[in-house]
Amino acid sequence: MKLRFTSRATENIAEIADYLFARNPQAAMRVRASIYDSLQDLLLFPHLGRPQKAENVRKIVTRRYAYIVYYVADERAGEIVVLNVKHPALERDHEDI
Repeated sequence: MKLRFTSRATENIAEIADYLFARNPQAAMRVRASIYDSLQDLLLFPHLGRPQKAENVRKIVTRRYAYIVYYVADERAGEIVVLNVKHPALERDHEDI
């Protein structure tokens, strides 16, 4: 399995990092590392996340900083497609089952 990021997910991570970097550069690096560390778990356990109402969409909450990552495990293509990354205080893109 490999990770693939949609353009939206890439923008989300960049926005999170930019927002934090302006306030605390080291915090920005820690949060970004935490997000990527959590994504590494998906490579080993693609169905780790909680299913959402949208077909095939799952979510995980990152360790330590609790960002929400929505993704699809595409086993045929051998990849985890990261759809978007959200701060928990923002409106959710998908609903839990």
